[in-house]
Amino acid sequence: MEEKNDDVQPPPAGKVVGIIFNCKRGTNQALPDAEAEYDSMDTVYAIRDVFADAGLQTVLLECDETLPQALQNTHIDIAFNIAEGRSGRGREAEAPALLNLLGIPFTGSDETALCIALDKALCKKLLSAYHIRTPRFRVISSDKDVRLGGLRVPVIVKPNAEGSSKGIPDACVASSEAEFKELVRRELRLYGGPVLAEEYIPGREFTVGLLGNGETLRVFPPMEIVFRGNTNGDYQVYSYGVKQAYTKYVRYECPARLDSKTEEKMIRTARRVYRALGCCDFARVDFRLTEDGTLYFIEINPLPGLAPGYSDYPMLAEFAGVSYRELVLSVLRAGMRRYGLETVQ
Repeated sequence: MEEKNDDVQPPPAGKVVGIIFNCKRGTNQALPDAEAEYDSMDTVYAIRDVFADAGLQTVLLECDETLPQALQNTHIDIAFNIAEGRSGRGREAEAPALLNLLGIPFTGSDETALCIALDKALCKKLLSAYHIRTPRFRVISSDKDVRLGGLRVPVIVKPNAEGSSKGIPDACVASSEAEFKELVRRELRLYGGPVLAEEYIPGREFTVGLLGNGETLRVFPPMEIVFRGNTNGDYQVYSYGVKQAYTKYVRYECPARLDSKTEEKMIRTARRVYRALGCCDFARVDFRLTEDGTLYFIEINPLPGLAPGYSDYPMLAEFAGVSYRELVLSVLRAGMRRYGLETVQ
């Protein structure tokens, strides 16, 4: 990683992109998925190499307590933000809020969209105003409120404000009230924040990628996550463990086997969710489709992973004929256009 310099540097020639990220350190051994949302340096370097190949200079900026000073001491024309933030329900807002405060252009959604999307229950409540169907759910904040509250089992239990399947272990679906209470109390104990309990939707799992803004917004064909068998007792869950060993548990099918009407509905719904939340530049939306053709919105990630050869977003883009290099540059171009900046080739 580049050394931090407290002296203000003169602006170099040509466009400079600051890559803002959070890095896996392996320092928290209490939970296997403690750093699930963070990027490896291999991903950061892969993005940097794309920019270097396009003739851009880059500065690596970690989203920690040094970031405010680093941004004031370092010239960048635009920030390429992939930072998940350090702590709290609003952690994904840390980098974009700071960039907005300092008047620095950046790629991706702003702090408001990121905060709403990360808070799964809040996101679902907002989207209900747009009549977007989502599983019935409730939020549990303490041991004193561990009850189904009208939800019908089976119920999936997960942290309300985590991403990358963090807090979704191989055993996360309760088929009885006793199992439900055990799972909720475990989540409260391990992750410390409110727990989202929602009715488990049996059916097929899909993810849809979006790229761009406004009239040029592109929606990639839906990609199906096809399970090779049950991953959670009698249930199929795209859990943290499944993602870690995805070649064993799932395969990816794109374009998915869907009739044209269902595919169009899924794409249209993904676009509506993206625009309703005010997302920018790129995002990924997850759905479940029941046997009778009912579509359920599960969640949206407006800060999807960009790990080459691993993350779902570059994978579905590649299925659609967009290379990793072109995908990363397209995200950058989309952000530059929003700010009226001259884009890269």
